Amino acid sequence: MAVNAAGARLEEQWRDILAVHARTMCEIDRVLHPHGLGASDFEVLDILVTEAPAEGDLCRVQNLVGRVHLSQSALSRLIGRLEKDGLVERSVCMEDRRGVWVTLTGKGRALHAEVLPLQRDALERTLRG
Repeated sequence: MAVNAAGARLEEQWRDILAVHARTMCEIDRVLHPHGLGASDFEVLDILVTEAPAEGDLCRVQNLVGRVHLSQSALSRLIGRLEKDGLVERSVCMEDRRGVWVTLTGKGRALHAEVLPLQRDALERTLRG
């Protein structure tokens, strides 16, 4: 009986985590949509600002894989969309032709700075509210 009760508590805790995640992602999507971004798009821009803080700094796409909760192929498509929108640029790593570098453009940095307060407010409302 104790195992069932413990299992039920774990399951309830897991469902609570999923519910908070879903609410948070939906709220971030809602506030960023007018700016042409979704929550995952913002995550990539936000990580790139951290990983490549100066204009022209490069980040390997492989460094994003474990930090963005997308499959490698979904991340590649997302980066392709960001590139098409002029927010990032990709280049091949000359030392390892399998590697791909990505960098924020000036437009990407400006958009990130513009929407950062919106994303942080959404986090505040959903996680602390």
